[in-house]
Amino acid sequence: MEPSNDDTLEAPAPDESRVPDHGEAVRIAEALLFASAEPLSAEDLAGRLPEGADVEKILEDLSAFYASRGVNLVRVAGKWAFRTASDLSFVLARNVVEQRKLSRAAMETLAIVAYHQPVTRAEIEEIRGVATSKGTLDTLMETGWIRLRGRRKAPGRPVTYGTTSHFLEHFGLDAIDDLPGLEELKGAGFIEGRVPSDFSVPVPSDDQALREDEDPLEGDDLFQPLEMDQTETGEE
Repeated sequence: MEPSNDDTLEAPAPDESRVPDHGEAVRIAEALLFASAEPLSAEDLAGRLPEGADVEKILEDLSAFYASRGVNLVRVAGKWAFRTASDLSFVLARNVVEQRKLSRAAMETLAIVAYHQPVTRAEIEEIRGVATSKGTLDTLMETGWIRLRGRRKAPGRPVTYGTTSHFLEHFGLDAIDDLPGLEELKGAGFIEGRVPSDFSVPVPSDDQALREDEDPLEGDDLFQPLEMDQTETGEE
């Protein structure tokens, strides 16, 4: 027996009233990003946008809209934030108060940590060729750019250092592998002259997981001197 028209089952029509308005969701995301003091992840935004909002599409539309404006929506350390357009940074330079200029030793140490992490103080000194004072590492930790990772499984169990998400945010990097490689460094003039055939720039990694040669930090490591201070003379 054929079912009558009255007996035919039909799928319920989608409730269009529950589909969020994309334009309104974009406006909300824009407001959240402008008001936030810290970069926001896609998950942060999804939790505060109307249910069902297409966060990926929203970020894509906002990035395109601000691409040619005075501020750009950029991805840093895996999160999203508004930043002054790079070609306009000189306009704001006069308004920036430089509270502390890092020393050459601190900049060299930071570069070594970024490219060679996890790295110990002794390894930093071996690469630099001069002693590195504990004060230099303390300064970089105070900026929030480097952190204690763990302890090397070696005599003396020296602590290992790595970079933080604040390092990525400050230098406008989405990930640590966005750091320039050998050819980029040569092109920018940081490496001049003939380069030895065996010279290479390591591929950096800031993987949060400890490596096989690292032990986790102990509970009191953050409240006690981590290493005996060495002679600080000779640091450049």
